[in-house]
Parts: sequence; structure tokens; C-alpha cells
Amino acid sequence: MNKTITWLSADGDREWFPPLDHALDDPEGLLAAGGDLGPARLLAAYRRGIFPWYSAGQPVLWWSPDPREILLPAEFKRSRSLAKSMRNRGFEIAFDRDFAGVVGACAARREHSTGTWITPEMQAAYAELHARGHAHSVEVRLGDALVGGLYGVLMGSVFFGESMFSRETDASKAALARLVERGLVAGLTLIDCQLPTPHLRSLGSKPMNRLEFSALVHAGTAVPDVPLFSDA
Repeated sequence: MNKTITWLSADGDREWFPPLDHALDDPEGLLAAGGDLGPARLLAAYRRGIFPWYSAGQPVLWWSPDPREILLPAEFKRSRSLAKSMRNRGFEIAFDRDFAGVVGACAARREHSTGTWITPEMQAAYAELHARGHAHSVEVRLGDALVGGLYGVLMGSVFFGESMFSRETDASKAALARLVERGLVAGLTLIDCQLPTPHLRSLGSKPMNRLEFSALVHAGTAVPDVPLFSDA
């Protein structure tokens, strides 16, 4: 199939996306460009296993890479050093108490980085999803300082991870470990990691082909949200 980029209109059907097999091979997984970051479009994207990722000055870019990096909660790898950190470092881990703080920390420029893909437009879009009960955060504090965390979108039994940060050794790993702990009890079936990193691989993430990933997302998002954050 001769693939070309699909352009979305912000004035059109806000829930429309092309079929996933229309995603480009180069750059890998780029499915569409344009549109908006309104709640309807974002939720429709996640329901199809699509996520936005772009830099300032670009149109919104929508992605469905193949393979997809995923983490099955039961396959999470908690090392002995991480377990020791969670017992002894004095981390206080909470859910949904400082969503804006976590997103802001994830958006902050990192060492050796020239920018961030979490633009002010993206921050505002996920703040709106959080206000509507769809986007959530895990925060790790040491004393009064926010030292690590992650955020993403929960739909049914699937958590679509967006970003994580760490200012102390093991802080972001502790956030993910606590999310997995609660997820195993709540009935979480899948954590979407989007793209591979050595950090995520060390915690048990693995690649999954698009067809299998899409089937898991379809099944997972068809059920009511699991009580992952209900008592946060």
C-alpha cells in the first residue's frame, strides 16, 4: 500500500481517524496530522490506541507505532534495590493530589535536552482530561518535595502512560510500582508505554505487535473504568 499522511480538520468529525494500517513506515507509526486536542478527539484516539506526540511549532501529530511498547501488570519487575528504596527512602506516594505538578515536572527541560514535547497546549489538554476524571497522576514526595511521578489516561482496564520524571534515584520507578500494585488489585489489564526505553525495559516492558495491542485496547476500553484512582 502506498501510504501518505492523513490530515485531520479541527472543524470536522472530532472522532475520526484513518485505519491504523495507514500509519507510515517512515517515520514509523505516524498516522495523521492536524485536528485538535479537545477531550472528544483525545479520548477517541486512546480508544483506538493512538496518541499525540509533537513539538512546538508543528501541527498535532498522531501515532500508532508497530510494535507498541507495553507492560502487563503481572510482568512488572520489582528489583530488590527498588523494593529496598520503597521501604527505606521515606517516599510518600499518592494518587491525583498534584496532577499539574507532575505534568509540569515532566514538561520541564531535562539535562542534555533542547526542549519538550509537552507543550503548554498539551498541558492544558490533559488538565481538562484530568478535570473530567480521565487523566490521572501518581506523585512521589520526599518530605515536602515532589521528587518523581507519572501521568496518563485511564480508559476501562487500560492505563495509557504519557510521561514520567524522577529527581531522586528510583522515584519514577516507585511511582510505577505503586500504580502496578494498585492495578493488580483493581483489575488493570494493560499499561501502554508507547515507545521502548532502557528504563522501561528494566521494569518489564516489552514490544507487542499492533494487531494484538489493538485487540487488548478494544477489549479493555469496552468495560467501565477499573477503580484504580477511585479512592485517591
